[in-house]
Amino acid sequence: MSTAVEFEQIAYGQDASTYGHFWIPATDEPVPVVVLVHGGFWKRAFSSDLMEPLAADLYANGYAVWNIEYGRVGEAKGGWPHTLEHVAAAIDYLAELESTYYLDLDRVSVVGHSAGGHLALWSGSRNLLPEGVPGAKPIVEPKLVIGQGSVSDLYAGAADRIGNGAVLDFLGGTSDEWPERYEIAQPKQGSAEVVVVSGTADDIVAPKYSLRAGLDLAEVLIEGEDHFAHIDPSSQSWAAVLKILPNT
Repeated sequence: MSTAVEFEQIAYGQDASTYGHFWIPATDEPVPVVVLVHGGFWKRAFSSDLMEPLAADLYANGYAVWNIEYGRVGEAKGGWPHTLEHVAAAIDYLAELESTYYLDLDRVSVVGHSAGGHLALWSGSRNLLPEGVPGAKPIVEPKLVIGQGSVSDLYAGAADRIGNGAVLDFLGGTSDEWPERYEIAQPKQGSAEVVVVSGTADDIVAPKYSLRAGLDLAEVLIEGEDHFAHIDPSSQSWAAVLKILPNT
C-alpha cells in the first residue's frame, strides 16, 4: 500500500486558523473518514502538524483524513467560544467535501490527542447541545470518538490546574465563574461511541483525567507508554486506535 504524502489544504471558514489538510486515497467507492484534532492544551503554540504522522499512516491504510486546525488560546479568534465553533464547523464541512470526494459519512470517526481529545469527545455529544450555543445543530455526527490521553473531565482538569491552568485559560475562568461555559464544553454521552486510550506512564494528562462519570466509554490502558506515544505511529497506543477504527 502506498505511503505517499498527498494532501490538500482546504479552508473551512473565514478565520485565520479555520483550515485543514485533507487526505483522500484514490478510490471510486466511499471510504471511512477520520478527523484528527491535535492537542497542546488549546494553545496557539501547538498546531496540526503534530498529527501529520498519524494522518500519513491513516491515508496509507485507506482512510480519508481531515487533519484540522482551529483557533487556539493566544489568537484573536481562539479559546471560548471560537475553538468549539471552529471544530464543529470543520467536522460539518465534511458534508461539503462529500460533494466532491467519495466519503462515507456514516463512518466518520474523530480522534483527538490531549486537549484535542477533549474536542473529539465533545464533538460526539453535539446533538445534545441546545440551539444557539457553540456547536449546536450538527450537520455531520461522528459514529465514533476517540480520546488519546484526553482531557475529558474539564472540571477536574480546572480544579487541579493541569497544563498550568490550561482549562481556565481555555474557558476564561473557573466553573463557578462560568458554569454555562463548562456545561456546554464538557463532553457528554451523545450519539457517538466513546473510547479513551491512555498510557500508564503519562505524566502530562494522567489517565484519571480521561475518565468522566456519566460517560459510557471504553478505556484502553497501555502499559508503560507516555503522553506523546499517542502521536507516534509505531506505538502500541496508536495500534490500539487502528484496531478500534472501522475497517476500510
